[in-house]
Amino acid sequence: MPAPVASRRARLLTPFALQTNAAADPLAIASVRLFAAPSRLYVRIETRSGIKGWGDCAPAGAEALTRARQQLLNQPASAYAALEGALPAEVAPAAVAAMLDCLGQHTKAPVYQLLGGPTRFKVRVMAHVASAAEVRAARSSGHRAFALAIPAPPFPNSGKLYVNRIRALFDEARAAAGEGCDFVLNAGGQLTAGDAAQLAAEFERTHLLWLEEPCRHGNHAALRKLGEEAVTPIGLGRDCRHASEFQDILREETADLLRPSLDHFSLTRIRKIAALAETYYIAVAPTHTGGMLATAAALHAAASMPNFFLTHLPARAPDDPVRGLDLTVRDGYLGLPTAPGLGITVDDAAIARYEVRA
Repeated sequence: MPAPVASRRARLLTPFALQTNAAADPLAIASVRLFAAPSRLYVRIETRSGIKGWGDCAPAGAEALTRARQQLLNQPASAYAALEGALPAEVAPAAVAAMLDCLGQHTKAPVYQLLGGPTRFKVRVMAHVASAAEVRAARSSGHRAFALAIPAPPFPNSGKLYVNRIRALFDEARAAAGEGCDFVLNAGGQLTAGDAAQLAAEFERTHLLWLEEPCRHGNHAALRKLGEEAVTPIGLGRDCRHASEFQDILREETADLLRPSLDHFSLTRIRKIAALAETYYIAVAPTHTGGMLATAAALHAAASMPNFFLTHLPARAPDDPVRGLDLTVRDGYLGLPTAPGLGITVDDAAIARYEVRA
């Protein structure tokens, strides 16, 4: 065989040789343990060198868990980008976070350093609230931004009386917060286009950070009209399940802010969504419905995205098994984790009862 041909063939076979010898890699995944808590799926992977990485996401079905375990075993954790496409979409967010956690511990660097280094040194956070009392409690904890959940309309096109009810709730919350605070109104996608338009017009002079999910994001015509007629910014994407939906939102110009969820998209996938949004001069505010583990992933995502705006900080649940994350809010900001990987530890004993056996 001519030398040039042999050389080219050797180069082509190198990736396959790496895959074949993955079990000899200290970062090869030796075990995958899955924990199906009542409202959260936790994934723990352990490498041949004994490093343990954690991730979490929304609950997934038994078939997806079995496939995820099969796809991950004996693969190198450093191949998180390649493995993500082979994993079930429901489990990928947790699995990718766990692999990045392992890789960060192996290299003794926080995850955001692996993703190109921090674009900021603190992360703006907001608290979810539903009343003036909750605003006061969050304000005393250092928060300066609040997402106020609004009540569901009593019927479609509820009109001015409904808008006035929300305005009274908002005025109470703003008075409780005091000066120098910002608000988001969270409509939860439950409004008609007419009610959303009235609400956006009513709050123009209050300078909301944004109006969250005024109506379902699939109604692009109504949302585009709302955006054209109102000054109030619109935030969309919390319920999106596919990255292509964000492309539609950007192309149709229906949002001023994207809200991808770590429940359904991996940390790396959200960074790709943010990169796409940046070309439209749109900011990104990641969200999730999890606890401290998802919050840790959100902080690392925030640190690595130039067009990050803010993320929310959930109240710590008494039974949250995650430890090690500094959640001290100072003037509305959290500091970045500095420990290797995600910068967290998990209480194995507290979560053991949720383990899904093979």
